[in-house]
This record gives sequence, C-alpha cells and structure tokens, in this order.
Amino acid sequence: MTVIATESLSKRYPRVTALDRLSLDIGPGVTGLVGANGAGKSTLIKILLGLSPATEGRAAVLGLDVATHGSAIRERVGYMPEHDALPPDVSATEFVVHMARMSGLPPTAARERTADTLRHVGLYEERYRPIGGYSTGMKQRVKLAQALVHDPQLVLLDEPTNGLDPVGRDEMLGLIRRVHTDFGISVLVTSHLLGELERTCDHVVVIDGGKLLRSSSTSDFTQTTTTLAVEVTDSDAHPDGTAALRKALGAAGLTLHAGEEQGLPGAGHILLVEATGEDTYDTIRDTVADLGVGLVRMEQRRHHIAEVFRESDQSAQRIQIQQKGAGTDGA
Repeated sequence: MTVIATESLSKRYPRVTALDRLSLDIGPGVTGLVGANGAGKSTLIKILLGLSPATEGRAAVLGLDVATHGSAIRERVGYMPEHDALPPDVSATEFVVHMARMSGLPPTAARERTADTLRHVGLYEERYRPIGGYSTGMKQRVKLAQALVHDPQLVLLDEPTNGLDPVGRDEMLGLIRRVHTDFGISVLVTSHLLGELERTCDHVVVIDGGKLLRSSSTSDFTQTTTTLAVEVTDSDAHPDGTAALRKALGAAGLTLHAGEEQGLPGAGHILLVEATGEDTYDTIRDTVADLGVGLVRMEQRRHHIAEVFRESDQSAQRIQIQQKGAGTDGA
C-alpha cells in the first residue's frame, strides 16, 4: 500500500523553485522527511494537504489526488504545523474539542476523543489550563493532540521538536513512534536533524533544493560496519580507562581511533576498533581484563545517517574535482 505518491512534482515561484520534479513513494509506518531549511519540506506538506497547487506533476495521498480531493484528504489526515498558532486564552480541552468538531465529530464523541488524546500525549492533568501558560513542550503536545483527535489514517508533522530541550525532544520522538505502534497511524515527520529520524523512523526521504537525494529504509542507511564500538569504565589503577585501553590495544597491533575523532557521540569515551576476525574480540576482552577496567559494551557499529551523507558529499566533491581536472587537461 502506498500512503503518499508524487510524480515529477514541481512548485515554482517567480524567483524560487521550491520543488523540482520530485518523484517518490511512501508506504505505511513512520517516514522521516529530512532537509535543510528551505529544502522544500513545508511546501511538499502544503501540496499534499491540498492547500497549495503544484506547478506541474501529480501527487496522491491515501490514493486520493491532491488536485481534486483536497477536502477528502484533510478528513483522513492530521496536520501538526511547524509554527505556534495556538489561542492563548483557551484550555487544551476547549481547543482540541473545537478541532475535533471541525473535523466532523459530534459533541459527545469530540469530548471523549479529546480526553483520550490528551491523556496519550501526557497533558491530561493540565488539560483545563489556558494554553498561554504552557511551556513550549506542552504547546507542541497540544498541536500533536489536535492532529490526532479525529483518528486519522496519516499525520503530517512539520518540525515537531522545534524549540524543545533534549529531554523534551526525546519525549516527543517517543510519542511520535507510539502514534504508529499503538494506533496504526502512518506518520510523515519533517526535521533538519538527521539523528532524530535515525532513532524514530522506518524510512527516510532526503530532499535538497526541492530535489530528491535519497529514499530508503533507515536500516539501509545505517548498515553495520566491520568496526567495533568499545566502551569501558575507569578504575583506581586507570583513572582514564579509555586512554589506557587505547594505548594497550595499539600496542597489541589493533587499528583503532577515538569516537570523538570521527565527530561521533562519546566525546572520547568510545573507542572504534577495526575487527579483522574473531581474534579481535579475544584481544579486546583479554586486554580489558588485564587492565582491570569494566567493559560497558563491545558491539558492531552502525553507520549514522549523517556519516552516510557526509561520505556522499565527499564523493560528489571528488567527482567534481575530477571533472574539472579532466576539463583542464582537455583544454
């Protein structure tokens, strides 16, 4: 089943091309749409909702053509906008009930669905407070609740973690994941932060300048490598257990580098060791035991999405350099 499909979809303004012949197919589950600010993410969402006409090409949502069935699409789809457009003087309950009624639910069903949805997003205890007194994280939860209250088949979430601290961001990502796992609702979530999508999404679509760069499952992006991630604790004998292990493994002839040298999480507390066979595991285990430090984890690393694109960018730059060089030679 295809949830969203576009074919040569373009959106042009007098001086800007927001989408440039974008063709993609998105299935059920949680899909991340990633791109820098101005990449065309919000424009695509507006077209999918039937709120903005495409310049050319076609798009369908849940099998409905966006050009002719905008109202029917909006009945079946929930939308969480990027920007704050919440009324400050009403409670979350009043607002979400109003949105449920706007979606066609009768009064009793609207109130029942609102209570259930606010409980799901963690606002049940605060549901009667005016929204103007809410924190940024609470306001984001209200926006998520109004997108879910009419029990849609699909929700479009535009930068749902904007303005949130790390804890709030993790909580929001957990809520987004449960939208699909608990209720079976498909999700398209936009973000400019690759790490968020890596942890949350089944599938990732990357656009840049309105063009499709890549569309594939998260597991394809984050394939396992031959590198082991090794993390240890410190000990009385070795106050810096990581440094001691790095030195000992280097002396044992293993190839390794610190995680921080690759711009990865860990700030030097994680060692990345090239695995050349089963002997590598034995050497690491024995070395850790000899040093008397504690082994927190030893596992095969996976590529981070950001690394995949960094490698792609570097490859593109090399190709450009080679092409320029060939042009110079031929001159």
